[in-house]
Amino acid sequence: MATIRRFEDLKVWQEARILCQEVFELIISKSTINDYKLKNQINGSSGSVMDNIAEGFERNGTKEFCQFLSIAKSSSGEVRSQLYRALDRNHITKQAFQRSYDRADTIGKMCMGLIKYLRNSDYSGSKFKVEEPESIYGNLD
Repeated sequence: MATIRRFEDLKVWQEARILCQEVFELIISKSTINDYKLKNQINGSSGSVMDNIAEGFERNGTKEFCQFLSIAKSSSGEVRSQLYRALDRNHITKQAFQRSYDRADTIGKMCMGLIKYLRNSDYSGSKFKVEEPESIYGNLD
């Protein structure tokens, strides 16, 4: 398995980015032009999915990462709920709804899978890694 060095390497973040773009393309349609509240909410919650994955990863600790993954999972649920509202108001087609709903659902499952993996791991995160002074500052002799 490859080492993950940046949040951009995470498949779950990559999927969240695609979801965010899909949602944006859905909300710029003319039918949603006056539904400001829904447009702002679904745009914000889809962005929250990818942003919380990134922020949690950058905290460099597994407990914090799990917390932010949980928030990202919740935001993916919020996106799914808002997709129903967009469908019910005839802003999106059933096909567009299903595509984005399925992606948001998959992202939620991926977040939960990553949370379970991290909770069962002995790794605490890079911020807890103790380095020898020589490796940080070089040879001080």
